[in-house]
Amino acid sequence: MQRPRPGAGTLYFARCIAKRQLAFRLNHDPEVIAILAYLARRLVILVLSLFVAAVVLFVLLRLLPGDPANALLGVGATDAQIAAARAQVGSDQPLPAQFVGFLGKLARFDLGESFVSKTPVLPEIGNRLSVTLPLTIGGFLLAISIAVPLGILAGVKANGRLGTTISVVSQLGIAIPVFWLGILLVAIFAVNLRIFPSGGFPLEGWRNFGTALLSLILPVVTVAIVIAASLLRYVRAATLDVLGSDYLRTARALGSGFTEALLRHGVRNGAVPVISILGIDLATSFLGAVVVEKVYALPGLGSMLLLAIGQRDYPDVQGVLFVSTLLVLVIGFAADLIQRLVDPRLRGQVHTS
Repeated sequence: MQRPRPGAGTLYFARCIAKRQLAFRLNHDPEVIAILAYLARRLVILVLSLFVAAVVLFVLLRLLPGDPANALLGVGATDAQIAAARAQVGSDQPLPAQFVGFLGKLARFDLGESFVSKTPVLPEIGNRLSVTLPLTIGGFLLAISIAVPLGILAGVKANGRLGTTISVVSQLGIAIPVFWLGILLVAIFAVNLRIFPSGGFPLEGWRNFGTALLSLILPVVTVAIVIAASLLRYVRAATLDVLGSDYLRTARALGSGFTEALLRHGVRNGAVPVISILGIDLATSFLGAVVVEKVYALPGLGSMLLLAIGQRDYPDVQGVLFVSTLLVLVIGFAADLIQRLVDPRLRGQVHTS
């Protein structure tokens, strides 16, 4: 029998004490208890919001003219074929029964089967998200890397020529429609310079990594420019608020240099209002990816939604809308949580939220 290493018992005893201290803190620390209670309330609100979204989605789709079974039928279908199609899609049942079945499938995350392709909706959405999520997240991260330093610089140099120039350029970026910007980038970098492809995505997807990555560069830049132009204004405004704050002047009076005071005291305080805007921008860019995907002919979630609407493919439509709603709610939840973790004042107010 192998003898224990020297000190192994002491190490085990220390780990047990650390676990007990952590458990005691989780059970008795008022701030931790308040944060956990806040998270529980937010999760309940998230679930209720999803339920309301499901109800609205169900009602709106049933208010559309025509029967969902018509998507399965051709011209001149007989009464027997119509009845069989209605039984297949469930539109022959009363609305309450349809709604209960709809919620039951959602609870199992079963989004049904496409009327047109006869394939399950959820795996198809997963395939489409492999394009939409890299497009959205890549554009979002690139936008942050552009907007944050330029926004801070525009705030610091607000009275100078550089700050004015950055503000004017950001206003132009906001005014340019996203589809026009996409067409302009295609004309310059794909048609004239022939550096990047003008659109499309490899059929084998990310297995052809180089081609897939190259095909997303221009779409990501398009998304990034649109988000950065809007985000830059908020970063500039937050920087101006920080520069006029008492705590920054106090830090300067105590001997800190301007850059040191701004980085140590200003960035964290200025980030609090910007985080909520980041959540909104990320959700907006995700929902607005349909335009970019259309310009660059990308097989993402937006193009799936447009195709399903044109084909009256109800399972695809309600599946895409439900998943989009879920992602937007999760983004909002994460942004709110991060904001409260960054700002100690908000952490102290979680019990009143």
